[in-house]
Amino acid sequence: MSALLGLAADFERTMRLGSLEITGALALVALLAAWPRIRPAADIGELTPMQVELEIDERNARRALRLRPPFEIGRAREADVFLHDPEVSRRHARFESHDGIVYVEDLESSNGTFLNGRRVDEAIEVRAGDAVDVGTTRMIVTSVRAG
Repeated sequence: MSALLGLAADFERTMRLGSLEITGALALVALLAAWPRIRPAADIGELTPMQVELEIDERNARRALRLRPPFEIGRAREADVFLHDPEVSRRHARFESHDGIVYVEDLESSNGTFLNGRRVDEAIEVRAGDAVDVGTTRMIVTSVRAG
């Protein structure tokens, strides 16, 4: 009987270690998957003229815009991209470009900014095909290019 209990304890210990290793490996994979798109602003580099095309779906109305970063999105009339969405903060998000890469960052908005369904906590790269959600408004990045 004691041998059986010893085997059960060994099995439980082995499974616990195996689970920790798997969890650690999954966390590492998630970190590496996000790594190329997240860089501190200080490491981004110098301003490079870029052009971003957005398709904005706001209140079932669509419009397309072509803008040069840096530009701000918000509910304030002074915003470069003015949105009527009550869920959007006055100064909600900003697009910037450095070294040929365009980034979006949240401006401490009330409801957050989301890139492809994930909350933006720091400046993160945007690419053609990405969806940026602010409030109930969705913006699809249709093009990012030098210009």
